[in-house]
Amino acid sequence: MSGSVVLGVDIGTTSTKVVAYDTEGEQLAHHAVGYPLDEPHPGWAEQDPPTIFDAVVECLRTVAGELPGPVAGLSFSTAMHSLIGLDADGVPLTPSVIWADSRSSAQAERLRAAPSGLALHRRTGTPVHPMAPLPKLVWYSEQEPQLFAQVTHWVGIKDYVLLRLTGALVTDHSVASATGLMDIHQLAWDAEALGIAGIVDEQLPELVSTTTVLPGLTAGAAAATGLPADTPVVVGAGDGPLANLGLGAVKPGVVACSIGTSGAMRVAVERPAVDPLGGVFCYALTADRWVVGGAINNGGIVLQWTGDALAPELGEDSEEKLLALAERAPVGSGGLIMLPYLLSERAPHWSALPRGAYVGLTHGHRREHLVRAALEGVCQQLALVLASVRAAGNEVREIRASGGFARSPLWRQILADALGMPVRFPAGHEGSSFGAALLGMQALGLIPSIEVAADLVDIDETVHPDPAAAATYAALLPLFSELYDALVPTFASLRRLAPSLPPEPSPTAAPM
Repeated sequence: MSGSVVLGVDIGTTSTKVVAYDTEGEQLAHHAVGYPLDEPHPGWAEQDPPTIFDAVVECLRTVAGELPGPVAGLSFSTAMHSLIGLDADGVPLTPSVIWADSRSSAQAERLRAAPSGLALHRRTGTPVHPMAPLPKLVWYSEQEPQLFAQVTHWVGIKDYVLLRLTGALVTDHSVASATGLMDIHQLAWDAEALGIAGIVDEQLPELVSTTTVLPGLTAGAAAATGLPADTPVVVGAGDGPLANLGLGAVKPGVVACSIGTSGAMRVAVERPAVDPLGGVFCYALTADRWVVGGAINNGGIVLQWTGDALAPELGEDSEEKLLALAERAPVGSGGLIMLPYLLSERAPHWSALPRGAYVGLTHGHRREHLVRAALEGVCQQLALVLASVRAAGNEVREIRASGGFARSPLWRQILADALGMPVRFPAGHEGSSFGAALLGMQALGLIPSIEVAADLVDIDETVHPDPAAAATYAALLPLFSELYDALVPTFASLRRLAPSLPPEPSPTAAPM
């Protein structure tokens, strides 16, 4: 079995990665292709589905060409919450509207405030928030009714890619559990949610388990990728649950934390459930593994923004210089707090209203304080999410972390200090692609269970919190939390005034 190779295909927000793994967890080959994020209007975030499909094909062709032997199968991971409208021939009528798109903020706030809002969240596992396809569908029905009426099927980006690769129109329980349209307790499309969205279940893909094996590739896909037409294709799951698997965080009490463009905290559980206050999401991984947690919109994008806005002279590759600048500021940034809500925010409040803010600014603060406060703000927001995970009744025994931020010793330390717990950093693995490959290996009978993930993932480093720094962040966290509540009326007023104000400036660069 050690010679069996599965390709983990990770369709991400800014790139697709394909990594070949054997059953010992060794990487044998990898390739990535990036693609743009379009923001035609403030708050919109779109991508071109055919461009992403082409990236998947190029990655598969490249990696398959580098392997000396056959491929046992493909298995997929995907960024969650995307929405694409297709015509009867499977041709996109809309862009892929991604998680970062907030055009449906008004619809989401209206649904969330309705008497059934919390019940909808608890039944579907998905917070009522503009990230989710449910409010996006309501937006299309209200704002683009003619286009809405022309759509034959509504799908996510992985569904679209699988349709073109295999001819099968399916979506897995994991991706579906992040749409706001599936009852997580019944594993069926939710009638009330579909009624709110104005669609029928025939307009959605067939629901299948994450370990479903599709029989192979179409002749065209086989020719394009260089893979045999009978190559098994495992449907796979969402990137969040698979990141837990890829980090070996599959047992109760082990939390996976990631900071990439955005960020998240997730813990594996054995049964689907959402806490009474609706502070967390609940997404499927397999029939007996779910993840409970929360995602934040603002991770690495906050560091990128500080470079663009505060230190543009450092140039495009400014990350190391910015982090060196932040290191000059003290823990707590001299009493400066940043709410890092540059792209609005998700967990634990699940509202599209918030905007970023610096509070506590004095004449003595300098750029290094502003940059460090931004990093601290991201970590403090994750500390709020961790508190919500605990409040949902989940034990937290261990934290494993991954993502681009992990390259920075400073950011690693700030995270451990803000969470007040040791943070373990696994070596080497691309979390979601490895998780996809492991899920594929289980589906194909190459490993006995995904439980082997805990043994295959080696810990490279454990960062322990500094007691003094942890005490400082613990003292500041209630203030950080209170600021959100205090500023909600201001956020609401800014939204109300927005149409009469000069337009919001466009970002100088797309998110990382």
